[in-house]
Amino acid sequence: MSKIMTINDAMVSLYPKENWMMYGDRLDWLEKNKAEPTKEELDAEVIRLQAEYDAQEYARNRQAEYPSIQDLVVALYDTDDKADIEAKRAAVKAKYPKPE
Repeated sequence: MSKIMTINDAMVSLYPKENWMMYGDRLDWLEKNKAEPTKEELDAEVIRLQAEYDAQEYARNRQAEYPSIQDLVVALYDTDDKADIEAKRAAVKAKYPKPE
């Protein structure tokens, strides 16, 4: 599932400990301890966050198809199940290779 990064995501990233609120497109500082970011700074952070998120698509796809925790626990006690788990994980990694 794709996610579109927003100005709110940029604010959380840039100012995680500051007190601010978003009202639609309006940003209100509850306690202003830093200079307000420029539109360009926020836009650049949105672009950076989106690129970072998009680069991890392979990992999200792998996670969705990897064997469950329950399957892994069962495999701890059964050699055949362990081989099946290793084969499933290898197939998922081949299907969604890690980008260079």
